[in-house]
Order: sequence, then structure tokens, then C-alpha cells
Amino acid sequence: MNYILNTPENLELIFKTFRGVAWINCSHFYSKASYGREEEPVKIQQLQNREEVSGKRYCPGSYLRKLELKRYANSTIKTYVSCFETFINHYSDREIKDLNEEDIRLYLQKLIREDFSHSYINQAINAIKFYYEVVLEMPNRFYAIERPRPIEQLPKVLAKEEIMAIIEHTNNIKHRCIVSLLYSAGLRRIELLNLKLEDIDSKRMVIKVRSGKGNKDRFTILSEKLLGDLRKYYKEWRPTNFLFEGPGRNAYSPESVSSIVKNAAKKANIKKKVTPHMLRHSFATHLLESGTDLRYIQVLLGHRSTKTTEIYTHVATNIFLKIKNPLD
Repeated sequence: MNYILNTPENLELIFKTFRGVAWINCSHFYSKASYGREEEPVKIQQLQNREEVSGKRYCPGSYLRKLELKRYANSTIKTYVSCFETFINHYSDREIKDLNEEDIRLYLQKLIREDFSHSYINQAINAIKFYYEVVLEMPNRFYAIERPRPIEQLPKVLAKEEIMAIIEHTNNIKHRCIVSLLYSAGLRRIELLNLKLEDIDSKRMVIKVRSGKGNKDRFTILSEKLLGDLRKYYKEWRPTNFLFEGPGRNAYSPESVSSIVKNAAKKANIKKKVTPHMLRHSFATHLLESGTDLRYIQVLLGHRSTKTTEIYTHVATNIFLKIKNPLD
């Protein structure tokens, strides 16, 4: 038996060699991380004690307990449970543990025929693999299951003028700070909601982002212009734990953030459907257009690879301005 060093370069070589040939179970190559550290834990008991509908199959208790032990994020738990229960109800007349690779492949083909999204099919694969490979500890069973080829969609980006208009049309200083932070720090919605008072470092002009995607902490930049608004917001609202709090001093809800962005965009007379994540895309694109090195943008966004960040080169308009149109 031969061994190779566990380095990013060697892992990339392995993935390239086996891409399209076999699945690589890479869970043992990366350091373990806790999941959902800053989220309210999902109460697995609530899932276990759900009122059951006659004729419907539910996630085995072992599946729910393993999700709880792994401390997966709330959104991941809900997705896994939903996808896995849909799968086992498709084979309602079969024992779950007896389902094989061909059964899973036929189920995935059904999803494709019914025009389910690439994202949903990937989530279904993850949920199914979790049961067989993590709960039942059968790690080598489903390597040959192929994932659908990803659809390469370009990120939707707003112009700087549109973002300024959205900020100006927020209802109050709290909403203004929420929208401004999403854009000026390139935050995901859940990262914004996880922010605590001590995460705003006005001396170093950075923001600590807790448990971002992949459960990695990172730092991003703090806008000088926004800092003044944050101080006004603090004096007026006096949050005690989370930077943005809802009723009962709990973290603000994701739906509230989406609603704030949507309503401000509507008031600003922007016809596009604007989401919080569009502000993050716009942050990255505008940095690239202003000449910021792609590697710095990668760090600010918390991307593991520059390949993920490179997609913004396709929407940065200053690149096209340098090209002379043949008609001209």
C-alpha cells in the first residue's frame, strides 16, 4: 500500500484523476469542525415527536440522532430530513436498509425527469448518502452514483447607484445598517444574523464573521461610512447580544432581512427581484471592478478556492469597457 501527503495539491490531483469515474469520500481529509455553532440548535425531539400521518414514513430515530450529534446547521437538518423522507416514501413498500445503488439511481433519474433543480438533486444525494454512509457506516457503497453536472449561472449584480438607492429607501437606521452591512462587508444573510456586538472591531476596522459557510470564521472589512450609522443604531436600539435582535432579544429572523431588502428595493423603484445575496455578489463585483486583487476578494468572501471567486470576472463590466467593439 502506498501513501501520499495530505496536502491541498495532492487532494486536487486525486479529484482530477477520479472525476467522472468514482466518488471520493473526502470527509477524512479535512479537519473536523462543529456545525451550526452560532445557530439555535434544532430540537430533534420536535422532529421525533411530530404528529404522524397514517401511511407516511418518517426519518429513523438513528438518522435524527446522528444529525444532532454532528451538530449540522438548522437549514441542513431540515433539508436532509425533507429530502430523505421524500426518498423513503418513494419506496414505501421496501425496507430502507435493503435499497441498493440501482434503486437510488432510478430515484434520481425520476427527479431529473420531473425537472427538479440541480441543487435539489445534489441535496437529495447528500441526504441519502448520509443515511447509508454515516448512520449505517457503509462508506464504500455509493461511490458510483453520479451527480448532475452543475449549471453555470452568473451571479445577479446591482449597480452601485441601485444599491445606494436601496439604502436611502430603508425605513429606519436599523434597516439601513442591515442593508449596508450586507453590501459593504459581503455578508451572507445567516452571517449577518450571527453577528454579535463584539464582532464589530472599530479599532482595526474589521468585522469578525462567525461560522461562515463551511463553519469557518473569517474577517471582512468595516466601512468607515457605515461605522457612524452603526453607532447611531446602537444608541437608539441598544442591542444586548446579537447586533440585530428581534423580539425577546433573540437573533433577527432570515425572513425579516429578506423583507427589508425587498421593500427598500421596491421603494427605490428597482424592477429586479432583489435578494440579500445579490448585495454580496455586488460587493465582490464592485471590488473587482475597482482593481482589488481576486485573492483578497476570496478571503473577504470566505471562499475555499479562487475558482469560486473567479465567476465574478464574468460580470465585472470594466473588463468589457477595455474591449473595442468591431462595429466601432
